[in-house]
Amino acid sequence: MNIQEIYKLAIELGIRNDFREKSQIEKSLKRKKEKYTKLSKEEKEIFDVDALTNPYPDSRIHNDTGIKNIKRVRAGIDIDSGELMIAQYLNNHNPKEKSDLIIGHHPIGKSLADLSDVMHLQADVLAMYGVPINIAESLMKVRISEVSRGVNPSNHFKTVDAAKSLGLSLMNVHTPADNMVANFVEAKLKKDKPEYVGDILKSLLEITEYKEAAKRGSGPVLFAGSSDNRAGKIALTEITGGTEGNSKIYEKLAHAGVGTVIGMHMSEDHRKEAEKAHINVVIAGHISSDSLGMNLFLDELEKRGIEIIPCSGLTRVSRNKKK
Repeated sequence: MNIQEIYKLAIELGIRNDFREKSQIEKSLKRKKEKYTKLSKEEKEIFDVDALTNPYPDSRIHNDTGIKNIKRVRAGIDIDSGELMIAQYLNNHNPKEKSDLIIGHHPIGKSLADLSDVMHLQADVLAMYGVPINIAESLMKVRISEVSRGVNPSNHFKTVDAAKSLGLSLMNVHTPADNMVANFVEAKLKKDKPEYVGDILKSLLEITEYKEAAKRGSGPVLFAGSSDNRAGKIALTEITGGTEGNSKIYEKLAHAGVGTVIGMHMSEDHRKEAEKAHINVVIAGHISSDSLGMNLFLDELEKRGIEIIPCSGLTRVSRNKKK
């Protein structure tokens, strides 16, 4: 596989594991294409044409050095200039650690600049759990605007420029991996059918990445409510969709009959709002959830004969059966 094929696979897996119907995603892409055709020549020159086929603008290729057959990938959660320097050093001094491609999870470059664009996904997920779409969209638009302004002053291309200077192939996979986490955890909970909030925590701790995180002091934890509370309707609204949503959504989720929310991470303002709405909050863990999502993606590369070297906080767990 080359980097373009790996990127295409990431997007395909993201769509396959998206909580939304595939037809809904295709309809959204079609609307973008229709808007693109109506742009002026000048507007088209600065338009991100990748967005016409990629519904996850927070995931993309940042530097393609043209390697046709990628045999070994170095993969981590946060790739920065330091991680690239380590990769370059190992490429030059340790043949066993030599990699053809570096894959990060969190957005950098253009994918960081476009992080807010993927957050529209959250409105659809909230609607899936019973929040009226007009309310979900209205609240999310406020938060999307905040995130857009928040990432605006960032030095987006610092790491990308470093990769180009060092001649290293670089890409990141964010929302597609997060979609895989959400789908995986949802399937686990549907199988286990937890009645109490404490049962959710037990169920999560049966997942290797979360169990390992617990050993390191950052495992699944209860942020609001009690482990003795009945879980009620469980919503995975805090797993995928770019970053944290609007803190005002918990009251609406409570009205929609949601009893427990599961997330990767949560700010104090959000926790207080959830508590006010009498919603239990279980935080699975940020980096452990990111590791789970990346592992599910990397397993697909491993099946295709690509060796994986973990770095930058990734707890590598392969679910492929060894021969």
